[in-house]
Amino acid sequence: MPRHSSRRHETVHFVVVVATALAIALPLNASAGGVTGEATEWTQLANNAELISLVGKSAEQVNNQITQISQLAEQIQNQINIYNNMLQNTAQLPNHIWGQVESDLQNLQSVVAQGQGVAFSMGNIDDVLKQRFQSFAEMKSNLPDGASFSSTYQKWSDTDRDTIAGSLKAANLTAEQFSSEESTMSSLRSMSETADGQMKALQVGHQIAAQQVAQMQKLRGLVSQQMTMMGTWFQSEQAQKDLAQARREQFFSGTEHDIRSGQTMEPRW
Repeated sequence: MPRHSSRRHETVHFVVVVATALAIALPLNASAGGVTGEATEWTQLANNAELISLVGKSAEQVNNQITQISQLAEQIQNQINIYNNMLQNTAQLPNHIWGQVESDLQNLQSVVAQGQGVAFSMGNIDDVLKQRFQSFAEMKSNLPDGASFSSTYQKWSDTDRDTIAGSLKAANLTAEQFSSEESTMSSLRSMSETADGQMKALQVGHQIAAQQVAQMQKLRGLVSQQMTMMGTWFQSEQAQKDLAQARREQFFSGTEHDIRSGQTMEPRW
């Protein structure tokens, strides 16, 4: 077997695992800008330095995506404030303005879905690496109570959904009414018929947008910690492989060695 073939195999294996999972998270809705993954390039990597560099680059891409999601949520929050001020100065928002409200609240629904998608994908990376690499499964995270990233992402998702459900419930709405584009539009059309309904929709939208800004900050912190751990793990793995390879090459270089002590022993005649 060529000298670097086993190392290349392990590197490509790791790259494919991470690229496959990250590819789910990276595409963005057009309204929030676009980020594209580089999974096709990852299979061409030949060494650890390239891999660590690209893992870091991917972390930056995911963080950029989270930043864009957060910025879009903030923009929607500010726009809803404008609608709210308009409603206070008129009996009811006219149809052409309410159409803009519906569009913004639909975008907000997309923001929520994108955040959930990132959390799912990053949690999936953690699960897959644990399944395929024992050393990664044995590595401890710096999360509170020794929690895994997978379970922490799940907790983040549950909290996000619960806070949204709480905001909807306060306005006598259910999560199911805002679970899909069709049901969301149906609910918004019904609420647009009265000033009170419009006010409730704006209040709920504002609360959910604010929650998403806060939740994205927490998600960004999790992604950063996870990528740091992944980089540390792979560097440790590669260092051990490099040491083992060096010892094998030294052993077969023509001089007998004590592999355990690393000391050279003279041949016995």
